[in-house]
Amino acid sequence: MAHHDPIHLIAPHAGLAQLNERSRDIFRQIVESYLATGEPVGSRNISRLITVPLSPASVRNVMADLEQLGLIYAPHTSAGRLPTELGLRFFVDALMQVGELNEAERQSIQSQLASVGQAQSVEAALDQALTRLSGLTRAAAVVMTPKSNARLKHIEFVRLEPERALVILVGEDGQVENRVLSLPPGVPSSALTEASNFLNARIRGRTLAEARLELETALGRARAELDQLTQKVISAGIASWSGGENEDRQLIVRGHANLLEDLHALEDLERVRLLFDDLETKRGVIDLLGRAETAEGVRIFIGSENKLFSLSGSSTIISPYRDAAGHIVGVLGVIGPTRLNYARVIPTVDYAARIVSRLLGG
Repeated sequence: MAHHDPIHLIAPHAGLAQLNERSRDIFRQIVESYLATGEPVGSRNISRLITVPLSPASVRNVMADLEQLGLIYAPHTSAGRLPTELGLRFFVDALMQVGELNEAERQSIQSQLASVGQAQSVEAALDQALTRLSGLTRAAAVVMTPKSNARLKHIEFVRLEPERALVILVGEDGQVENRVLSLPPGVPSSALTEASNFLNARIRGRTLAEARLELETALGRARAELDQLTQKVISAGIASWSGGENEDRQLIVRGHANLLEDLHALEDLERVRLLFDDLETKRGVIDLLGRAETAEGVRIFIGSENKLFSLSGSSTIISPYRDAAGHIVGVLGVIGPTRLNYARVIPTVDYAARIVSRLLGG
């Protein structure tokens, strides 16, 4: 069993390191009870669960100390306690053991994701992977992938009107993307053909981002060889690839229905409704997932550690996946309630990201 590597998104309280074994044991029982049931747990039940026998009164004293440290709180006036977000972070970073998946679990994930490799496009592959990941974790699965990371195979200009053309971008993975382009007045068909030839000689095997840099340089060197209208068509074509901020990345979400399972109270339903609203705000989700792109492994955001999900009290567990060159090209993971089964979900997301990388050529 391997301990999860601390991420330290919340600065640890100075007192946390001072918790003795008895306090840790009681705190662990409170968290594990919450993760299993979602319900507050009281001192009487804790006294029956801990390894070293203690009276309920002694347990209450320890719980008071834990509450003072900000690790637990009382949701009502009853004696039951729940972990705070700081408490959950401390549990995940310092106390929880994340085991390696056993062979049967690995085989299960691998067989679930095997069909991804046969998908007709990267988007279809990721869609299938998400559906399976959602089923494995019983949470909503999300993936973010930059559109500009598809490697290009061919480009063609098709005139629609005297001053408008369709730019057809064909990727090596078979994806086709169409964009409408404004043409300068008086562009002959020969200029469209010449522009296509110039671009196709330089874009094959490159992403849009790579091609844009290469073409801007090449266009500067070749201005004397190309007539002005052809230059304008090429420049307009390159400019159209930037796509604007909202088109830079795709977001796919699958498994919303899993979030409706195991609701205990009206406030749970309200949290899920807020989470659904958050997931509709795709720009915010994309920004959140983008924070994991530079990470080497799994990243965990609990509750208000990300402002996007602070109202719905949700957790996000995400991991980057890679292309054939080993470059990070996107992020996949799950979003669910803070009482996710972290010990199981963390290695599942990690392994799924590695399998997807392998199937997509990474």
